[in-house]
Amino acid sequence: MATDDAPGEWARETEQRLLDAALARAPALGWTRRLLFAAGRDIGLSAAEAELLIPGGARDLAALWGARCDDDALAALAGVDPASLKVRERIRRAVLARCEAAMGEREATRRWAGFLALPGNAPLGLRLAWASAERLWRWAGDAATDENHYSKRALLAPILISTLAVRLAAGEAAAEAHLDRRIAAIMAFERWKAGVRPPPFARLAGALGRLRYGASNSPP
Repeated sequence: MATDDAPGEWARETEQRLLDAALARAPALGWTRRLLFAAGRDIGLSAAEAELLIPGGARDLAALWGARCDDDALAALAGVDPASLKVRERIRRAVLARCEAAMGEREATRRWAGFLALPGNAPLGLRLAWASAERLWRWAGDAATDENHYSKRALLAPILISTLAVRLAAGEAAAEAHLDRRIAAIMAFERWKAGVRPPPFARLAGALGRLRYGASNSPP
């Protein structure tokens, strides 16, 4: 049975129009409550209507920009077959695509990064980085549901943050060099970890787990 989603569609479209207006003003105003009201006026919303649509103010606007950058990165990656690449190259392509998407609004992104670096906004920044890491790992083919699911995202999220910071401060070449060093360090750690023999009690626990639940699928 079809349902009428007109109000929801209007809200989604208006959010994106508000974000467009906010991106144009963010270089001058920063990611602030003032930005929300100014962007709202630009698209014909009163202050009350803008607050009703974006109750979290600048934080909600920042989350919308993060999600749009993720969407744009995945759109840019749509023509790439991740299965044809080694895992390290998949991650390199994904991180660079995510940075490139953010650089489409360089000065707004610079103010956005500064806003998320504030102590009170750090949890939001980490949550957005984790969400980006989740979507990029899914594109890369990761379907792990064990502890690797979390460790992979925990490793990628700070790489996304630091690579974007380097790109903003020092440019594309510096960002790529930084990213390559970070990936190389992680690959070296993974090789070391693979060579470490777990203690007997850990091997026993793993064997008991396999007996009870069956062999788990190896993550890609």
